[in-house]
Amino acid sequence: MKGASPKRNDILTYNEMCMIEGSSLQRGMNYRLGGRQSIFLMSVRSNAPYNDLIDENGRVLIYEGHDVARNATSKHPKEVDQPETLVSGTLTENGKFYLAAQSFKAGKSPPEPIRVYQKLHPGVWAFNGTYLLVDSWRESDDIRRVFKFRLELVDEELRALTDQELSHSRLIPASVKAEVFKRDRGQCVICGKTDNLHFDHNLPFSKGGTSLLAENVQLLCARHNLEKSNKIE
Repeated sequence: MKGASPKRNDILTYNEMCMIEGSSLQRGMNYRLGGRQSIFLMSVRSNAPYNDLIDENGRVLIYEGHDVARNATSKHPKEVDQPETLVSGTLTENGKFYLAAQSFKAGKSPPEPIRVYQKLHPGVWAFNGTYLLVDSWRESDDIRRVFKFRLELVDEELRALTDQELSHSRLIPASVKAEVFKRDRGQCVICGKTDNLHFDHNLPFSKGGTSLLAENVQLLCARHNLEKSNKIE
């Protein structure tokens, strides 16, 4: 599984996610992990430690940078500006991604591709897709300065959609994913399997089904998701 490319809306355990990425993911921001792929772990749950936002029905993410390490200051990390460099002068992950976005904006490099995983429940993650890092800035949250990163979805399927289809996006909002996962108890609604799960539209998007209502989204295992797809005419 190492080095595999997950599909958008795949549901993964923490261990499965780590196996795909070939690393124990101990931090939320990972710049070119192992010299390969950049990765963001995000959450929009009420108890999330950072203010991440999902906008434009999932096509845009505003990701917040990460705090100074707890053992690096006598103050609470939420009272300290998010760091660009360590005491040694080495760039933090904030700094690496900030400079990557600035390099793109200056026309010096292509945008950094980032795989984004969203936390649904403890130990359970959804792959939101691969995004391009197109902007970075620093702003005040009224207490300290934080980093912000703008990411835009990379998806060949989206490029083929018409403007009308884009207004009725097939992207499943984070709130709907969380509601469906809880309602279906984290298992395939047909066979009860709890691994290799996917979010599936009851009425396919191509036939007018919506992604915006949990009533039209369900959990299916890989086998039943494929069987359903083969029956759609």
